[in-house]
Amino acid sequence: MPNVRKISRYLLKILKYIAAFLVAYLVVMFSLSRIPVNSKDQNASQDVAIYIKSNGVHTDIVFPIKTVYKDWTPWVHPAQTVSKDSTFQYVGIGWGDHDFYLNTPQWSDLKASTAFKAAFWMGTGLMHATFHHEVKESGRCVKVMVSKSEYQKMVAFAESQFFLENGKPVLIPDASYGDHDLFFKAHGKYNLFYTCNAWANNCLKAGNQKAALWSLTDTGILHHYQ
Repeated sequence: MPNVRKISRYLLKILKYIAAFLVAYLVVMFSLSRIPVNSKDQNASQDVAIYIKSNGVHTDIVFPIKTVYKDWTPWVHPAQTVSKDSTFQYVGIGWGDHDFYLNTPQWSDLKASTAFKAAFWMGTGLMHATFHHEVKESGRCVKVMVSKSEYQKMVAFAESQFFLENGKPVLIPDASYGDHDLFFKAHGKYNLFYTCNAWANNCLKAGNQKAALWSLTDTGILHHYQ
């Protein structure tokens, strides 16, 4: 019986530490997501329209497929999708964990095993490209006008995350949410402190756009555009 009480006290102490960590984690996550960076646009030129678009879980940075500054088709071509539709005008680029991305299109699809693996560096990174004919502004989608140099910095950041073979992104075969998206191998590992939304937030930072100091959620990013 003494050993049982000792083990119980030990387990209770562990649970208290875990609870304290989770509370601190949530408080810090929320607080830092409300601290703005790049609040003042240093380059007011409006050369390209991009979009910050969330599906409620994952945040994409949406780029026009072709501009004078960048043609995305050598990297992510819409003809590679199930639809084979080459008339799409925009591509949303996002980064995330392999299992989390493929198995969790919505929060209701989240499994404990998927969350655990993603949180503790056990997965591999993926890039996700979602094609759109048009992009409409909404509560989860914000249009942002950026300068040529800002746009090119964001493109460079996004490109750097793709894993390349022979200079080209590596497509994941037979992996998609529907008929208009693609998945590619990527650098980096998802974890408790770096999520798909943290990646999107950093992409905005790279282009000197408004962003959170640190955000793991879509709401932490979109808050700065309300």
